[in-house]
Amino acid sequence: MKFVVFAGSIRKESYNKKLANYIRMRYQQKAEIELLSIEELPFFNQDEEENPVSAVREFKQKIAEADGIIIVTPEYNHSVPGVLKNAIDWCSRVDKVMTNKPVMIAGGTMGALGTVRAQMHLRQILNAPGVAALTLPGNEVLIGTIHQKMDEEGNLVDEATIQFLDSVMDNFIGWVEKNK
Repeated sequence: MKFVVFAGSIRKESYNKKLANYIRMRYQQKAEIELLSIEELPFFNQDEEENPVSAVREFKQKIAEADGIIIVTPEYNHSVPGVLKNAIDWCSRVDKVMTNKPVMIAGGTMGALGTVRAQMHLRQILNAPGVAALTLPGNEVLIGTIHQKMDEEGNLVDEATIQFLDSVMDNFIGWVEKNK
């Protein structure tokens, strides 16, 4: 089983980038998980969608080859970051590489709600006709006060959060296997 994981943040010390990498490392025995970056993707431009730059082509190719996608998003102004929406916009055009692709959503914030509003918006975006990705209802990871649950190296240290993430990841893997 092959997954890609990426964070909807380009901040160097982003908790969500650290969480994406933690997911990649923790579950490497259960699935091949490649960490992708959205930092090099230019702003979506419909004039260039038929012949995008290599960073876009490579990003879309890796998503097309994956059995599933894990998106780890922060929350900016009660929604998803523009860079995440931009990455999804590239994927929603021409070859539409996210169509019918299973997606798991996770995210963490220093506040109490753990990206709940961003994840609601992300589900709407993933449900758009050009994207048409699949999400398993009720299988999301919302980590509030993430700065208290993660060490300096980006490892989760809160046992209840780790166990919850394990169960959500197991649900996602089982769902992808069943629908493959």
